[in-house]
Amino acid sequence: MGDSELSLAGRVAIVTGGGAGLGRAEALALAGAGASVVVNDLSESDAVADTLAAIRALGAKAEFVAGSIAERSTADALMRTADEAFGGVDIVVNNAGITRDKMLFNMSDEDFDAVLAVHLRGHFLLSRNAAAYWRGKSKEAGAPVYGRLINTSSEAGLLGPEGQANYGAAKAGITALTLSAARALSRYGVRANAIAPRARTAMTEAVFSAAPAGEVDPLSPDHVARLVAYLASPAADAVNGQLFVVYGAMVALMAAPVVEQRFDAAGGQWSADDLASTLSGYFADRPSGRTFSASSLLDLG
Repeated sequence: MGDSELSLAGRVAIVTGGGAGLGRAEALALAGAGASVVVNDLSESDAVADTLAAIRALGAKAEFVAGSIAERSTADALMRTADEAFGGVDIVVNNAGITRDKMLFNMSDEDFDAVLAVHLRGHFLLSRNAAAYWRGKSKEAGAPVYGRLINTSSEAGLLGPEGQANYGAAKAGITALTLSAARALSRYGVRANAIAPRARTAMTEAVFSAAPAGEVDPLSPDHVARLVAYLASPAADAVNGQLFVVYGAMVALMAAPVVEQRFDAAGGQWSADDLASTLSGYFADRPSGRTFSASSLLDLG
């Protein structure tokens, strides 16, 4: 594949939560491919300043917008800054996130609302703004435009971890939001995809063990960032409405949900006894405690 198909020269990207961790790695990967980058994080910090300096050291342009992505004003400011500073928006990477892990019976309203606000509402606000922008540009041009929407889901949205009812629900919603965007925006030239990354960041430091000494770190954010840079590029024009699990040297394309087993009533209508007997008989042969067929994801490592 030629370098031109991977080049982002002349493109403009927005990366939320880009001051550190995975967002920083993604912003640097996009800048390394030639894109100008608008970085978002909650506030200015030494980490943000270092990220902006690193982007500029690659020869790319960078701007910073502070604020919570759960606020409409932040999403508006990101679009406005990209347009005023760089002349438009071509790529949106929704990455910002938080966790408030608790068992369901201990989870407060505030724990649930905060995670849904940053993850799902945050993805919605910027995705909606970018979608409206790209649609308007396409109608103005009378032709498709260049648009790449890359959202951050999680295996938690497929597996439903027992201590992450809020996070899992938000990430499942992000996957559905991405699929809807892919269907709605493809006619305008936009490609929307989601990633479910495993990476060593401040948000996951309590989950993963320390990086191996003297070896390639399979949980380095750089592995994920390379996939994001690809999805943002012209080379990924045929990729739309997909979910990828990614970490280390592995990229797994997830299949759409499939029917595990179909149950049909004789005569077109179930009796209460027949329905109970049929379903109970089927589940009696399954391992106790097994939930949903997505548990096979655990085999990914």
